[in-house]
Amino acid sequence: MVSRKTINASVAPKGSLETLSQREVQQLRATGSGRVYALFRQCALAILNTGSHSDNAKTILEAYPDFEISILQQDRGIRLELFNAPADAFVDGEMIASTREMLFSALRDIVYTQSELEHQRIDFSSSQGITDYVFHLLRNAHTLRAGVEPKIVVCWGGHSISTEEYKYTKKVGHELGLRGLDICTGCGPGVMKGPMKGATISHAKQRNVQGRYLGLTEPGIIAAEAPNPIVNELVILPDIEKRLEAFVRLGHGVIIFPGGAGTAEELLYLLGILMHPDNQHMPFPLIITGPSSAKQYLKQLHAFIGATLGEAAQQRYSIILNDPEQVAREMAQGIKAVKQFRREHNDAFHFNWLLKIDESFQHPFEPTHSNMATLNLTRAQPGHELAANLRRAFSGIVAGNVKDQGIRLIEQHGPYHISGDPEIMQQLDQLLQAFVDQHRMKLPGDSTYVPCYKLVT
Repeated sequence: MVSRKTINASVAPKGSLETLSQREVQQLRATGSGRVYALFRQCALAILNTGSHSDNAKTILEAYPDFEISILQQDRGIRLELFNAPADAFVDGEMIASTREMLFSALRDIVYTQSELEHQRIDFSSSQGITDYVFHLLRNAHTLRAGVEPKIVVCWGGHSISTEEYKYTKKVGHELGLRGLDICTGCGPGVMKGPMKGATISHAKQRNVQGRYLGLTEPGIIAAEAPNPIVNELVILPDIEKRLEAFVRLGHGVIIFPGGAGTAEELLYLLGILMHPDNQHMPFPLIITGPSSAKQYLKQLHAFIGATLGEAAQQRYSIILNDPEQVAREMAQGIKAVKQFRREHNDAFHFNWLLKIDESFQHPFEPTHSNMATLNLTRAQPGHELAANLRRAFSGIVAGNVKDQGIRLIEQHGPYHISGDPEIMQQLDQLLQAFVDQHRMKLPGDSTYVPCYKLVT
């Protein structure tokens, strides 16, 4: 990526942090140094870079080496001083409103996360402690709406999809919006944008002025996939595991569209949770869908799940090909069952407390070469634990593809080595090769994909 036009600007809060105590202001100003500052700078640059067609965090950072951001105190709160910021984030010298909202959302989440960690009030040694942490992060972001009936549909899928697949996601989003449902995605391009774009039109048709377009991300992802401008509620979770838990605790149903390694990671995460014995009778609508052109993709993904996790995992989802209306109708019916279940069990509509999530799905996985090489990808374990380890394998591949740290590790030490049972490795190889052949590992227009992994038996 070549250097682009930049601008210097001073920006006041919008959407978050308008009212602050003196202590909060001091805490925010303290962010302007050290590791926390580096993290905020990276996320801020990604947000200001909304609309970029690069999915490489390292490339984006290198395009603006002189970008700096300072936090200044004033009587009414704070201001951000930006130096050498991407000029595309401004119109006639004024920052675009959605960009300004997301910029201060990033500051809010990063500072709050750091504050909670410093006070050591979180019990990260227990599953319940981690869930409480996710709850507090979402509550601090004003994402939890007590008393509002279930209607949040999580949409997962790839950033690197074809035009036909993207149009299909918009059609599904449109049908969901007509039925009064809100959209929650990973906030980036592709599938993370299409359903939101479709829903904005149908919400307008239904005169729904309170439509929610939630974007849940984490620092390593947001740096590679800048938020799309439709997002009106952005939350940055500290790591991928907290982000995934936020999705399934906050959402009332999930739709999975065509994607690559990241989409497979998300599907395996959810299936591993739903396969846990404590969750077998809990309604949780899960639909895998795509246009007619994605038939082979859906077939391959379904076959991979059957060959690795078995029929029990396949029974937790339905596959709908090229029928947006049916997807929306089935999701709306599924959410009605969720509503009834939570009423009967006195569970909150806004946060799924009853869902059992093992610690193996909650603790951060660091995709080092050593950790990737020692993953337990064998059948000598319960199905939900195999799903957790397969999820980690795909998480590492995502890191090697698009995350700054992962890319640098691959540059230094070569591809990850992944090993396991021969049959599982064969199925994994076939699925990953299909992703490569279908150009699902990189954004369209990028150079030929070079695998960041090597499968061994």
